[in-house]
Amino acid sequence: MEYPKILMIRQDVDAPKVPDIPRAIQDIFYKLHLGSAIKPGARVAITAGSRGVRDMVSVIREIVRNLKLIGAVPFVAPAMGSHGGATDEGQTEVLESLGINRETIDAPILSSMETDDIGQNKYGASVLIGSDFTRADHVIVLNRIKAHTDFKGNIESGLYKIMMIGMGKHAGAALAHRLILKHGFEEVVTNLGKIILSKVPVVAGVGIVENHYDETAIIDGFLPNDILSGEMRLLRESKRMMARIPFDDVDVLIVDEMGKAISGTGMDTNVINRIFHQATPEPSPQQFKRIYVRDLTEDTHGNAIGIGLADFTSTRLVSKIDFHKMRVNCVTGTTPEKGRVPLAYDRDDDAIADAIYNAGVINTKYARLAWIKNTLELEHLYISHAIWDSVADKGKFQLILPESPLPFDAEGNLPFGMFDKKTAQVR
Repeated sequence: MEYPKILMIRQDVDAPKVPDIPRAIQDIFYKLHLGSAIKPGARVAITAGSRGVRDMVSVIREIVRNLKLIGAVPFVAPAMGSHGGATDEGQTEVLESLGINRETIDAPILSSMETDDIGQNKYGASVLIGSDFTRADHVIVLNRIKAHTDFKGNIESGLYKIMMIGMGKHAGAALAHRLILKHGFEEVVTNLGKIILSKVPVVAGVGIVENHYDETAIIDGFLPNDILSGEMRLLRESKRMMARIPFDDVDVLIVDEMGKAISGTGMDTNVINRIFHQATPEPSPQQFKRIYVRDLTEDTHGNAIGIGLADFTSTRLVSKIDFHKMRVNCVTGTTPEKGRVPLAYDRDDDAIADAIYNAGVINTKYARLAWIKNTLELEHLYISHAIWDSVADKGKFQLILPESPLPFDAEGNLPFGMFDKKTAQVR
């Protein structure tokens, strides 16, 4: 095959950034009068999810510090549904892989899959919430707010979701996902969220929004009755700043890595424009005809949920899959489609060749090819000359590296580490 040549570009996007995280958290405590609402000696649980959020450690540490100034006794509890193999130890390991531990946040991690039944919802099912939250004196619900990977609406992935899914542990998450499949995400999440707020001692919600470059753009806090409206507002801001691959009609997308810390579906469905969930229609038209994913991040601990979104993968990636963890996550989330393993290849060049052929390309050197590190870090991209030629406004991009052949090694594989902006070069 005559492969297309590639060049490296950088997207230029005006992106706001929080200049002082400690001051931002201090301002939230002052605005919400948490010094009056939380009494000395009160045990305060802080939620911690399984996603990779750049400044999450700093945000948790500052919340802990401000709680201690009040005289409260803070602790962090995993709020990640079935992730980490749905075990106490596994969820602690997930937090450790994200840099969240007693030393980094100056507070203990209390991990338990035990739940309490806090009542019935309108569908006649129990609402299950982790006992580490129901038995605390107060709960601060903390999460990043962003577009959901499976569902679209006025409220998607954020504070209400982490209350319903994350704080529900494995049992609560499984119940909630089954209800969502039948009744729809927004209806279920708002209904269950209101029940949780009425039964669990939530004292505040803290939402983080990241910009196009995966930097903290907004940190805001809300009293319980304002969480829903505040989250809706921050979701709109998040979608406005969301990173995207700014090209249509791409024949082949190469993704270096996928994993739970990158996205709940391994690869963000909002980036790859595929959803594969029975409760949500597929976007049309499809932006990428074929997708090849090359590797699995270590911090996903073998959970390759989302691999089914790709058309081709590598034997390297498949060898790292923990099928039990992936099965638990897929079944809990009612998305078995995302656990289907695509055709796997020993060599990158063979996989890319078949992907180009199966995208319907006749003159292969003119294939429209894009290559990214993952769906979270999209500042730098490699694209083929055919895509670059079709860009009308090149002023939105910086040309970082000139056109060069795909850098296959002697074994037919592409190198990793090609997206470090300081050292990236076509070898």
